[in-house]
Amino acid sequence: MSSWRALLLRVGDKCPEYGGSVDYKDHIVGISERWYSGSALLRLDTVLGQILCRVFHLVAINSSFPVIAATHYLCYKNFVCDRWPIPLESCYSVLSEEMKHVTVRSQNLITLKMKYRVLLTWISWILLQLLLQCAEQLPHKIPFYSVLVGLINLENEDFGKDVVDAIHSKLQDALLSENCDKIRISLRFLTALDLPGSISSVIEVFETLLSSALLTIDEEAGNLSWQPCADFYVTCILSSLPWGGTELIEQVPEEFDRVIVQIQSYLLVRKRSYDNSFTAFETDGDKSVTEKDFLEDLWDRIQALSSNGWKVDSVPRPHLSFEEQLVTGKSYSLPHISCPKQSATSQSTISREKDNYEVKLKYPQRLRRLHIFPSSKTELKDSQNQNDVSVKATNIDSRKECASYMASLPVSFRYEYLMAETIFSQLMFLPQPPFRPIYYTLVIIDLCKALPGAFPAVVAGAVRALFDRIADLDMECRTRLILWFSHHLGNRLTEEWWHEDFWREGGGAKLLVKERMVKGLTIWEMEDQQPVEFRKVMDVMDVGSNFQYFWPWEEWAHVKDLPRWAPQRVFVQEVLEREVRLSYWDKIKQSIENAPALEELLPPKSGPNFKYNSEDDQGYALSRELRIMIRGRKTAREISPWVEENIIKVHGPKFALEVVIQTLLDIGSKSFTHLITVLERYGQVITKLCAAQDMQVLLIDEVSSYWKNSTQMTAIAIDRMMGYRLICNLAIISWVFSLPNIEQFHVSDRPWEVLRNTINKTYNRIADLRKEIQTLEKGVSIAEETASKALKEFEAADARLEVVDGQPVQAEKPGRLKRLKGYAEKAKEEEVSVRESLEAKEALFARALEENKILFVSLYKSFTNVLMERLPPVSDNGDLPKLRPEKIDAMSVDLEEPPSMEVDHDNGQKDESENNGERVTHSYDIKEQDQWCLCTLGYLKAISRQYATEIWPHIETLEAEIFSEDTHPLIKKAVLSGLCRKMVEL
Repeated sequence: MSSWRALLLRVGDKCPEYGGSVDYKDHIVGISERWYSGSALLRLDTVLGQILCRVFHLVAINSSFPVIAATHYLCYKNFVCDRWPIPLESCYSVLSEEMKHVTVRSQNLITLKMKYRVLLTWISWILLQLLLQCAEQLPHKIPFYSVLVGLINLENEDFGKDVVDAIHSKLQDALLSENCDKIRISLRFLTALDLPGSISSVIEVFETLLSSALLTIDEEAGNLSWQPCADFYVTCILSSLPWGGTELIEQVPEEFDRVIVQIQSYLLVRKRSYDNSFTAFETDGDKSVTEKDFLEDLWDRIQALSSNGWKVDSVPRPHLSFEEQLVTGKSYSLPHISCPKQSATSQSTISREKDNYEVKLKYPQRLRRLHIFPSSKTELKDSQNQNDVSVKATNIDSRKECASYMASLPVSFRYEYLMAETIFSQLMFLPQPPFRPIYYTLVIIDLCKALPGAFPAVVAGAVRALFDRIADLDMECRTRLILWFSHHLGNRLTEEWWHEDFWREGGGAKLLVKERMVKGLTIWEMEDQQPVEFRKVMDVMDVGSNFQYFWPWEEWAHVKDLPRWAPQRVFVQEVLEREVRLSYWDKIKQSIENAPALEELLPPKSGPNFKYNSEDDQGYALSRELRIMIRGRKTAREISPWVEENIIKVHGPKFALEVVIQTLLDIGSKSFTHLITVLERYGQVITKLCAAQDMQVLLIDEVSSYWKNSTQMTAIAIDRMMGYRLICNLAIISWVFSLPNIEQFHVSDRPWEVLRNTINKTYNRIADLRKEIQTLEKGVSIAEETASKALKEFEAADARLEVVDGQPVQAEKPGRLKRLKGYAEKAKEEEVSVRESLEAKEALFARALEENKILFVSLYKSFTNVLMERLPPVSDNGDLPKLRPEKIDAMSVDLEEPPSMEVDHDNGQKDESENNGERVTHSYDIKEQDQWCLCTLGYLKAISRQYATEIWPHIETLEAEIFSEDTHPLIKKAVLSGLCRKMVEL
């Protein structure tokens, strides 16, 4: 179906509304003519012709073969499974041969016509699905697709009805499954179909959604917790009006006015929504209280559009060219749609707030734009193009297709800034982006390849703008930005990495490294075995990276003079540390040679810090003896008594822990595989030494000490030890909140990375158990059904009698009865086995939930204790302390690129920065104590938001044990904000 898909994707690309000069009328007419032409359908796609021939061939061989079943089976194999071994024979020759046979057998002529109609029905259905898919991925072309449906409807009325029914079905399914993107696009498509007259009116759908919305916010009969859902319904209606407002006013003026009045009534009754919990910039939360929310802003835009006669320059109106034809087409009434029923209002305040949080996640209010560029570069004459760019970045699973569509968006204005801001807004979307962060990394890379003259400079401008506001950026967003930026600078292109020509040109060194990579050796192993050749190959490979680790670091060299807790300095420091992980230390040092001052921010050269390198060190002899035992393949059972007799009894358990852990880590330091092997073989030795939680904390201290020069290896080692149950999550929390780590909260991501990994691993265990329980529950149902069926079959056979010589005797043979009885017993045993597995998993799940509860209680206690010691007190009149000054000396925000990265306006003139290129003196006026409080509160809010679904079931326990009246209001504010709870008491 590639040819049809190409036709539909290209329709309207060069129309005047999109900055072109090509008339789209001939294109639409051509597609519609090909659509209902039977001969053209056969010539359109080889696969369709092959299917047709194959069905005729099957029926010719066996006249009793059901034609409908054959058609269904073959079409399913080709278009659903996308595989079927059809021989590549000439479509027309086979078809002609079959027609000759049918001529001889004239009695089959009627059957042949029926078969042909069935096939055309299948072909129309397949093309209909393709049309709907194109509309979902290219929603800005929906006006063209609606006109195409109207023209085909003139020749084939069944097709028009099928389209209306299909879209109605998609809308109904989307409402029930709460799929916001499909609801919005389906409603837009229905509104556009009203223009060519394919449907009677979309007003009934609008009124159904409005009735549901008004009922939701009714204080007596509704459920105010579900207001985000009601707001979303109204938003979808308002967003659809620019695509058909003019025609709706002309065709059904009274009904349209009724819809507008209902929207006005809804806006008067609803409560203004403040979405402070999900703002990327901390300072934006206070502004939104006095500003209009997203729905009020959209309503103002729609009113302005209405006063302008509903004229939107960027929305094409192709139906005007076919009015005389379309007016004769048949219209279809839309079946009634039903909105999902909402749960009853809970009497508990916590339950209502929890319901409201879950609804907010299901029905996000909008894409919260970062506004990192001047409004002149991102604000369009209407909001539809902004929505279309957003849809492309959220509604296309394939990152290559997403980048391709965004790079070729047919619009008459420059949208690189809007595109970049949309991608970064989604990357920073809270609480979770629509896709994994790596998706946006790859989309940005593909767009830089597709638009090399413009987009890389815009991305660089976005990075600079975010860097200038890094102090106000949410801690979770700051972490994502660090990970993305370091990956973007150092990401090697895998296509070049594994291309045969790439390896062939590199000679023996490249082939050597490739051979070892295929063997599964790690970077450290390859570098250790052939350091010279390895460096040469890495240098060549880095040429394939996106920016070759290039960045004008001299622009940020000033951060070295900032206080060590300044967010900009910490950002540069963390980016360099992440880059070293992706490459190696010397390479990154070379990349910042234009800014030698930044060398101070580079992490130490990665390497172990073994305590027993000298014979003068206490414990050197014991460590050497233990190393000899391990190299001699001594087992854990043999080593444990030796540790007990020679170290613990003489020097004590703490010294024994130090010697054993330092020695094991040193043996496992060569590679990740070595570390895993050591932990697997000698984990029992560690378990005996670290049975108590305080000993586990000391164990983590030893890991941190040994890998003090490598944050990455520290996090990996702790994570693996937790995976092998050598240390518990409570011990890790105690270590993170120990004094040495507390002092790093605002200057390093090291303790926070370990904490994130710990909570993630605990959460993943629960998620995995949930999936396993769901699978086992389905298995129990199947096992019950199988056992019941087998038992009934055995009982029926056992009860079956026959009369022999006047006496009732067993009708079934004894062998078959024995076999059926065995089947029934085996099925029952399998049912019991699955039930036992389910009960075991449920017990593990209950235990995991209890551990999760204890984890969060301990976590919040630790946060509360350290923050209560350092937060400034509340004033006597109840005012909260101001951690941020009212006005900080602003750092110059240079949104324009340097001369090498300048981006011209449409008129060819270059932008000039507001300060004519002069930069303000860089400084940071927040004190270290206040910055520590800001960072710790920011992480507290981020953790509460990210794991809110797991925290909500324990909220009553947390309130009773931790968040008492004496708790500092700023701590409560951070937690409540992360959980999207109201902060009225503050």
